[in-house]
Amino acid sequence: MAAAVISGLAMLLLVEPSAQAQQDNRLIPQSSATSQASRPKHSVQKQASKPGQTHTSKQITATRAALAQATKPEIDKKPHQLILQVNSNDPAMMNLVLNNATNVAEYYHDLGEAVSIEVVTFGPGLHMLRDDTSPVKPRIEVLAMSHPEISFKACGNTRENMRKAENKDISLIPQATVVKSGVVRVMELQEQGWSYVKP
Repeated sequence: MAAAVISGLAMLLLVEPSAQAQQDNRLIPQSSATSQASRPKHSVQKQASKPGQTHTSKQITATRAALAQATKPEIDKKPHQLILQVNSNDPAMMNLVLNNATNVAEYYHDLGEAVSIEVVTFGPGLHMLRDDTSPVKPRIEVLAMSHPEISFKACGNTRENMRKAENKDISLIPQATVVKSGVVRVMELQEQGWSYVKP
């Protein structure tokens, strides 16, 4: 009987502490302890779980909010991808494209963010990447070494048409990669979310 009373008293102190009893440093009356001990066990556990449940719920809510805040920039951040088109045999336009490519690459490099830039040439713009006629060949050589994130694409259709018209093979600079169609390349990159700029 005494053990049951002590057990009930301990449970009562853990579950429902009396503020007045704590202030006065008095023990809870035995009648209250006995009443608490005589209650069904599941009733006491239910009362004890309520404060814990509220605390746990608040912790979960706070944790979820913190995780959402921490991961939001990663979710919102999109890769930087730029297409620069050249379809004119104009040295001024070619140099403008190279200026834009350099500026964009250096801008994101300073921010510590990755960027991909494709210079796509077709039609008369293929001269930009021709080994025998490019007015910007030396500049592309230097740019390719300092900014590997910038790539150069040459239209295969245009190259074949020039080969037929000039009756000779059309050699490209080493930095150029041939794609089947320059126009299709631009279109497909845009469909993948790349930004498009024509100087």
